[in-house]
Amino acid sequence: MADGLTRRAALIGFGAFAAAGLSGCNTTSAPGVQPMAPGEGAADVDTTPLVAYVGNPTASWVQQSLPGALERALGSRAAGVHVRVDTLYFGNGGPANPDLMTGVATVAGRTIHVRANSTYWPSPTDQALPEQALQGRAQALSVAFAYRLRRKLRG
Repeated sequence: MADGLTRRAALIGFGAFAAAGLSGCNTTSAPGVQPMAPGEGAADVDTTPLVAYVGNPTASWVQQSLPGALERALGSRAAGVHVRVDTLYFGNGGPANPDLMTGVATVAGRTIHVRANSTYWPSPTDQALPEQALQGRAQALSVAFAYRLRRKLRG
């Protein structure tokens, strides 16, 4: 019995040591989608309803990443695009409960309802860096939203 406790204590101690070492990694935000400066992109993004729905900093992450994602997905067609993001939902992970973002885009007077999803796969580092994980998920949804809009414009 004493050997079992010693072995268990050693494993717990080693795990705590490893987790402490990893907790200092990547403490600064390194967004996968680079934000655009105000006025830099041609697409106009309104996250006012999103602020009321999920609050900040989530709405600000979308406000920062969506204009650049639209610019990359639509190219020159992004000029004059107005997007209103209404809801954002972070699922529990996996394809059964994906992250979702809904909104409305106005392109050349045409109103297009957009619903995009992104599959999140939990990672052990997400527990150590929860804010960065959520920011990455918001950015992934922004990219999915932009490409979903591009697909709807083609059809």
